[in-house]
Amino acid sequence: MRVLGVDPGLTRCGVGVVEGVAGRPLTMVGVGVVRTPADAELSLRLLAVEQGIEAWLDEHRPEFVAVERVFSQHNVRTVMGTAQASAVAMLCAARRGIPVALHTPSEVKAAVTGSGRADKAQVGAMVTRLLRLDAPPKPADAADALALAICHIWRAPAQNRLRQAVALHAAKAPKGRTA
Repeated sequence: MRVLGVDPGLTRCGVGVVEGVAGRPLTMVGVGVVRTPADAELSLRLLAVEQGIEAWLDEHRPEFVAVERVFSQHNVRTVMGTAQASAVAMLCAARRGIPVALHTPSEVKAAVTGSGRADKAQVGAMVTRLLRLDAPPKPADAADALALAICHIWRAPAQNRLRQAVALHAAKAPKGRTA
């Protein structure tokens, strides 16, 4: 399985591609950051994020895209930019028919470090260890993107089994009567 992880942001949008399957050693295929100037017009920044993500999709051909689920912060302006960059990533994937999974920050931290309250340094250290890298990817947005991809690879099999079980249960359930 090849997954593009996206840590959305307007100034720095982390991107990382990981390949592998749950229970086996994983391989980093690529990691980087799509950057936009903070003083540029919003529409141009979003266009730059789209072009950057499209280039990663062209180059790496992932089977899945894992995006960090935007969560509420105190700074509404930051949340809006993050949400907009997140939407761009989802749009790019959807345009190509690539399935998108959203993972919360605490879900990613728990999957990679064992603690949903891990700090950025702990996430970076575990990404480095899990992918057998010489040093943590910089900036932290890049490490976070790899952590998202790792989280998805590890959680996708269980999530798929749950979806199949729900679908099977729904198919076997008696149809409700309508009045």
